[in-house]
Amino acid sequence: MKQFLSAILATALTALLPTPASAQAFPNRPIRVVTPFSAGSGPDAALRVVADKLGHQLGTSVIVDNKPGGNGFIALSEARRAPADGYTLVQMDDTHMSLMPYLHKSVPYDMLKDFQPVQTMLRTNFFVVVPANSPWKNVGDLLAAAKAKPGALTYGSWFIGSPGHLGAVVMQRATDTDMLHIPFKNTPDVYQAVAANDVNWAFGTAGSAGPLQRAGKVKFLALAAPKRFATFADVPTVAEAGGPADLEVKAWVVLQAPKGTPADVVAKLNDAIAKVLKLPEVRDQFANAGFEPMISSPAEITTLIQADMKRYAEVVKQSRITAE
Repeated sequence: MKQFLSAILATALTALLPTPASAQAFPNRPIRVVTPFSAGSGPDAALRVVADKLGHQLGTSVIVDNKPGGNGFIALSEARRAPADGYTLVQMDDTHMSLMPYLHKSVPYDMLKDFQPVQTMLRTNFFVVVPANSPWKNVGDLLAAAKAKPGALTYGSWFIGSPGHLGAVVMQRATDTDMLHIPFKNTPDVYQAVAANDVNWAFGTAGSAGPLQRAGKVKFLALAAPKRFATFADVPTVAEAGGPADLEVKAWVVLQAPKGTPADVVAKLNDAIAKVLKLPEVRDQFANAGFEPMISSPAEITTLIQADMKRYAEVVKQSRITAE
């Protein structure tokens, strides 16, 4: 009887103790998502769709905070310094996570030590984008022009080492061509430059280059993927359009939190974002932009990052790309 009463007393005392902050109702104030992508870019547009639905899912506001520039270092540095409480997340793609440490002599973060994976968002492939009045009808025409005038053709990307840059490097190596890379500070600027004939072409997603394509200012010659997109069924793959076989230019986007964010908060966010990504209206909006929703556990994201680090290390070594 005495042991029984002691157990009841211990239970009652435990109930009176303050609960950890992570176990309290989360969230009870707005969540901010810092993004290195410019407003109007494909990843930004997708994030705003998710943020709106996530806010409804969690019963709070989810605010998108654009911090473009500096190869993503500005946004990621700010997010790394934020309190690890779940109220600051950061959007990044595979190059921020896995390429930058090999491309730069130093980066202001350690991906595995400074950040905690929360949930993946999307994956996508890139189109070959040319001006609307380009004389090229397919990728074979583009490559023929590049071979005729080595070093004369230009292509744009949103920073050195971006998927658009690396994709072009791989295509040049596969076709023994030489073209001049023109890097821009912001993603939308790349496709405005293509539309204005300031650069000859660029790799771009339907999310980033799609608005200009729909406006008739640029056209898609091909998709760098194993198969066509259902929503762009009339656009052939690079292989079908006279380019190298098996060329795939892709990216995936994830949401992370500062390292040390409580596990139960991460789990709640992971589950809530997964529910958003399964919504039919979100999947439809993503499909129209050429995006595929991507759902993963935090552990799976870490494995993906590590695998990409290995892959990018080899690409940088072989291509001898440097941002310094």
